[in-house]
Amino acid sequence: MIDVPEIQLEKCDGCGLCVDVCSSQLIMMRESVAVVIKTEGCNWCTLCEAVCATGAIRCPFEIIIE
Repeated sequence: MIDVPEIQLEKCDGCGLCVDVCSSQLIMMRESVAVVIKTEGCNWCTLCEAVCATGAIRCPFEIIIE
């Protein structure tokens, strides 16, 4: 299972909103697109996916509250 957001580079418009909301500091801008720089440490808040207007970010995990 992948525990970090997936970014489709071709959809990223380089706005940087995902970087601003990532409290885990997993995402940074590189050559005007967002990239995941760590493979662990995501707190699964899904804010990066929520703020992405182009749909470039997908969080491949489910949060289940019991």
